[in-house]
Amino acid sequence: MKRKRRSQIREKFDRFSGHITRLTGTPAAFIIALLVIAVWAITGPIFHFSDTWQLVINTGTTIVTFLMVFVIQQAQNKDSMAMQLKLNELIAATKGASNRVIDIEDLTEEELRVLKKFYIKLSDLAEESSDIGATHSIDEAEKNQAFKKHDRRPS
Repeated sequence: MKRKRRSQIREKFDRFSGHITRLTGTPAAFIIALLVIAVWAITGPIFHFSDTWQLVINTGTTIVTFLMVFVIQQAQNKDSMAMQLKLNELIAATKGASNRVIDIEDLTEEELRVLKKFYIKLSDLAEESSDIGATHSIDEAEKNQAFKKHDRRPS
């Protein structure tokens, strides 16, 4: 029962954050925000630029910013996950692509550094070849490079 309720809350928040993110990212939203600031600035002389007048804009912008951080982060997390899944599908479907990189976003920073070293090595091996697209994985690169070195030995 609790899981179902949490799932419903997540779904509602997901829809809400997506909707708000799309809405606030429009020129109309920017113009409205600009008008609010303009109205606030114009009313400055009416309120004698008082501390309360300044507090209104400071409090309002702080609250909006604080809430938008969570809304935008939710939308960004969803977009990031969707992008990772699309990339995983492309890797999985591409013949010769290394499946080692599927779901690398779940690796630790240290594991990512190790993987980066492999790709630097792959790049170094590719530089030795005139055909930069000849290999698609570390294993292929090492095999191809060893084969090339063996073929180039004088008879």
